[in-house]
Amino acid sequence: MKLRTRSLLAASALALTAAGPLAAKTFVYCSEASPEGFDPAPYTAGTTFDASAHPIYSGLVEFKPGTTEVVPALAESYEVSEDGTVYTFHLRKDVKWQSNDVFTPSRTLTADDVVFSFVRQGDAANPWHEYTPGITYEYYTSMEMPELVKSVEKVDDLTVKVTLTHAEAPFIANLAMPFMRIVSKEYADTLEKAGTKEDFNNKPIGTGPFKFVAYQKDAVIRYQKNPDYWGEAPKIDDLVFAITPDASVRLQKLKAGECHLMPFPAPADIAAIKADSSLKVDEQSGLNVAYLAYNTTVAPFDKPEVRKALNMAINKQAIIDAVFQGAGQVAKNPIPPTMWSYNDSIKDDPYDPEAAKKMLADAGVKDLTMELWAMPVQRPYMPNARRTAELMQADLAKVGVKAEIVSYEWGEYLKKSMEEGRKGAVILGWTGDNGDPDNFLSVLLSCAGAKTGGANRAFWCNQEFSDLLLKAKTTSDIAERTKAYEAAQVIFKEQAPWDTLAHSTQYVPMRKNVTGFTQSPLGDFTFEHVDLTE
Repeated sequence: MKLRTRSLLAASALALTAAGPLAAKTFVYCSEASPEGFDPAPYTAGTTFDASAHPIYSGLVEFKPGTTEVVPALAESYEVSEDGTVYTFHLRKDVKWQSNDVFTPSRTLTADDVVFSFVRQGDAANPWHEYTPGITYEYYTSMEMPELVKSVEKVDDLTVKVTLTHAEAPFIANLAMPFMRIVSKEYADTLEKAGTKEDFNNKPIGTGPFKFVAYQKDAVIRYQKNPDYWGEAPKIDDLVFAITPDASVRLQKLKAGECHLMPFPAPADIAAIKADSSLKVDEQSGLNVAYLAYNTTVAPFDKPEVRKALNMAINKQAIIDAVFQGAGQVAKNPIPPTMWSYNDSIKDDPYDPEAAKKMLADAGVKDLTMELWAMPVQRPYMPNARRTAELMQADLAKVGVKAEIVSYEWGEYLKKSMEEGRKGAVILGWTGDNGDPDNFLSVLLSCAGAKTGGANRAFWCNQEFSDLLLKAKTTSDIAERTKAYEAAQVIFKEQAPWDTLAHSTQYVPMRKNVTGFTQSPLGDFTFEHVDLTE
């Protein structure tokens, strides 16, 4: 084991060296997985946002680091009409686009870029809607943006008017999410003319704090400080993502000084990390949920009583004890208890194997064989999906259900888990993007999210539930919104499209000389404000 560890560390060091000379101040982040791509719009994985949206791109508005407060970004200011349906954004002057080996911008940011960033996601006829095979826009679709956004108009070079079909309370917060980062229309036009549209996802350019330099698949991503960044300049010169899927190897590299910060330590290592004098660790309750999503369109998972029986067969507290090792709590709702509108009066499905057996028999289910999908990577909400699946497999066997554990490479896992006809159930989860319940409930569970290109992996469509979400979104009255979301959670629990598994505690270990890093309640890892002391 020691020989293997040394070889992995040496290989990692070689990869970093091969990527280019290190600048005077280089920050190395031991990331947990490879990004799906570098276009911020088509994806939903936090790993991808950390590698694309946050370092490379800017939004009209963004979240203040470490908070869910929305602050101006590319839009210096905006106005909203009295009825809440028209937003007028005033863009910053002289915001420079980055360049690369295939593109040199001839102009600064304009309203054309903003219009393009909306339209390419919402208009299926746009030539940049599916510019490479398989590209979809899960966020834009699941949040019903195509139905919400009536028009996006250029008023002049620095003014954009967005008209909605109805008032939408979380609209500005939604625009601060990574999928709505602004991309360059001129770059897209250049690539289209050259016949290399795929470079939009492989050779990104933006207006963010860092410039993309190079990507060695599954090994390393290199960025440089953007000298033309419109905001406060980063304090580090180079940013390196050392892609390290194994949590124990990430920790070894952190201890050895080969990286400065790592995500998602193994729960068993937390005590040792806190005891290491060369390290420090930030912790906070995560705005997240881990879940098991049944494919509700495939028998027998189309029956709520079958789904509830399977829920009752799974010992969630045992998963918390063995997998999370105390760094989490059993989940009963699809939103975390730290979020407003959480319905604490709801009773969870109890762990009761005997009752589960009877419910399955009463539903006419016997000799059931199912697939149990387990993620190949750690996430903020799930430290070890494979171990979780093994515990579930054993629990299900006790009630006569045979579960086959299935997994894929992370990008394939996310893609295939949204394919119609998927058998069985998939382990996944969510970290809130904007602090609003709609970000969980609409994206993950609405009828819109169950459509092709959405993120509803249960493929569950309950119109009464979706109507409550719409009611909540179209009023700014927090009391009314809370009432609607609480009612929606009741329907969710009755219908059981998921087994809600856990809400985790987030830990971020780093070297003692790291300053300026702020842990985000949204699970983001951003580095424009980090610095290294001597």
